[in-house]
Amino acid sequence: MAGLIYEIFSSSALVSLGLYHTICTTRNHLKSSQSYSAKPYHPLPLHHHQHHRLKHLQLYLLILCLLIAFAHQTITSSDSDPLLKGRTPVHRFATLQSALVSFLFLFLSVSLLISECTSLLPFPSDLFFALGASVFYLQYSVSFAAASVQTSDLQAKCDIVSGRISALSSLLCVVLACNSKFFVADVALGGSLCLQGLWELQTGLSLYVEAFIPEGCHKLLDVVKGVEGSTKCDLEESKLRAMAILDLLFLVHVMFVFIIIMATYAVVAKTVAVRRMGSYEALPNASSDPNNHIQMKALAGTQA
Repeated sequence: MAGLIYEIFSSSALVSLGLYHTICTTRNHLKSSQSYSAKPYHPLPLHHHQHHRLKHLQLYLLILCLLIAFAHQTITSSDSDPLLKGRTPVHRFATLQSALVSFLFLFLSVSLLISECTSLLPFPSDLFFALGASVFYLQYSVSFAAASVQTSDLQAKCDIVSGRISALSSLLCVVLACNSKFFVADVALGGSLCLQGLWELQTGLSLYVEAFIPEGCHKLLDVVKGVEGSTKCDLEESKLRAMAILDLLFLVHVMFVFIIIMATYAVVAKTVAVRRMGSYEALPNASSDPNNHIQMKALAGTQA
């Protein structure tokens, strides 16, 4: 149950972060496409009279989520896990690798907050994108390393797909570090975060919820401690069927991300257009101005 709760927590945080990034990126591009430039962080668009610290609310929440993730993975590394190849020692090192990646994301977020609030770290955006690409690539490597030691083929498949999404995020960060004007890559980065969040939710459902476990597969239990373990398929035919189902579900999640991006662009474009029209002032009516009326009469008398 704890594994499912953590997957839901991770999914909510990633989807929220990706959706917020997509909305802000689209809004900035539509407001001024010529001066647009990709940013690793978008402060809340608050008015000047409001509390300035609330502008960085997204970073505060992100740091809090990363602290929880780091603490969870560090504590989990101390548990024994006989469901990995190599058992407990391998589990500890693999989990500590994930904790280290979370710590690097945490360090990067804190550095970004210091750069936004003070002048101690005046780093440009392309440097943050380059560092983000490095951490995403490390996450990709850790995911593939974790998949190689899993006794559960189903969980290994989930880790591999998650690693590929991290590799995509790393590539997009490299593109933005080289060209900050690439709007499509910036939106795709937000979409990749949403996709990672949806896949985290799918991983939790496929491994821990009985109704979502593919037919022919079952949950493994640690008989000694009675702790929920991973999910395994006994027959080769059941394993191949489960892999095909996961591939299909991944494509469904990709379709959902496409719909989210298109709907977000449409809503933000309509909102920006309405605000632009609302900012236009009505032109003065010449016929309603008595001075203009007198001038027109005088001009007509002169011509006559």
